[in-house]
Amino acid sequence: MTSLRGRLFAILLSATGMIWLSAVLWIYAGTRGELEHVLDTRLQEAARMVNSLVANADMTSPAAVLPSLPAEGAGYERQLSCQIWSLDGRLMARSSGAPDSRLTEAAAGFSDRVVDGETWRIYTIANAATGARVMVGDRLGLRDRLVSDLIKGLLAPALLIAPLLALLIWISLGRGLRPLRTMARDVGGRDADDMSPIDPVRAPAEVKPLTQALNGLFAKVEAARRHEREVTAFAAHELRTPLAGLKMQAQIAMSAAAPEVRQGALQQIVLSVDRTTRLVRQLLALAKLDANAEPQAREPVIIGDVFDEITATAPAPEAGISVTIEPALRELTVVVSRELLTLALRNLHDNAVRHMPSGGMVTWRKAAAGNGIVVEDEGMGIPEDEIPLVTQRFFRGRNKSAIGTGLGLAIADAAVRRMGGQLRLANRGDHGGLEATLQMAPDSRS
Repeated sequence: MTSLRGRLFAILLSATGMIWLSAVLWIYAGTRGELEHVLDTRLQEAARMVNSLVANADMTSPAAVLPSLPAEGAGYERQLSCQIWSLDGRLMARSSGAPDSRLTEAAAGFSDRVVDGETWRIYTIANAATGARVMVGDRLGLRDRLVSDLIKGLLAPALLIAPLLALLIWISLGRGLRPLRTMARDVGGRDADDMSPIDPVRAPAEVKPLTQALNGLFAKVEAARRHEREVTAFAAHELRTPLAGLKMQAQIAMSAAAPEVRQGALQQIVLSVDRTTRLVRQLLALAKLDANAEPQAREPVIIGDVFDEITATAPAPEAGISVTIEPALRELTVVVSRELLTLALRNLHDNAVRHMPSGGMVTWRKAAAGNGIVVEDEGMGIPEDEIPLVTQRFFRGRNKSAIGTGLGLAIADAAVRRMGGQLRLANRGDHGGLEATLQMAPDSRS
């Protein structure tokens, strides 16, 4: 059953029916016990009454022994039967409804006996003074009929009320689920761009978690859309400049008569292509990070192999710039996502090389403690007030370079955090330049 209203209706109706049935069984058991006690008491009272009559009666004539008992009728009060036997075994008197055979062989007290195919409950009093034994009994079938009539009296109203109860439950469920239908109409009637939160004030307590979850989802979708718009706008702006420069330099190269002018224009075209390629590559890496939120597969990774892959695919550094990788770092093995680690190290390497002046050195080494990776350059560094901001997307700062995009450190930081690590940036002080530490998660040690 897929309907929440139908499922609740079935549960409530079944629970109500089970409670009602349990109550009927409870009443049946309790009533039967009480009824047995009351009817046994009436048997005792009737037997004592007849015994008192026998004590005062003339026993010489059987017809005068006991007045005739009332004839058997429909009511239980006329279903008692009586026999009077002498102590020596002679039938002295009986009521009109009593059987011809002896009701019981018991000398005194209560007893049960099958007489003429029917089970009887008999109470016997032996009177030695009168020489008579009084037996008063009733059929147990009559008692069962009384109990069944009582239960039928309880079930009949239940069967009549059940349809009304089902209707009231159905209507009540409809009213109780009305806030969900109202919320569904509100969400269904919105435009695709409407990500405003749902008002949770009038929502019942049970619906508020759903309202809060939907509002959280709307906020995430709106943030993702805003981010996409920012990325699209930035990409359009950043690509417009190199493309316009490409066109202009191509026109210059085509129209220039002097070889040196043509050569200069071609060199500018190469620089513009490099910048555009780097921007597109970083935008694709950022989009991939945002799209793939699932945990990445972890595997043992040798840092030296990752650096070999990075240096083989990265553009050659400018003349006079050297890159050094300490042997201890090359031999370091960590258990991480190889794809994320390569992405982080490539962007840190690219950022350090591109912001390095001619003659500078980029040094990669293993951190003094733990399994961190440190890269140091000899560039201009980052103003202290901008260090907390440089990992934000598209932030370029005061020392921005002409070829920077504001994405390199943002991508590296996102990749490191996805691996469960941390990226720390600090200026090198007297040495000049920037020190970036990629601190791995504690469980990444091999």
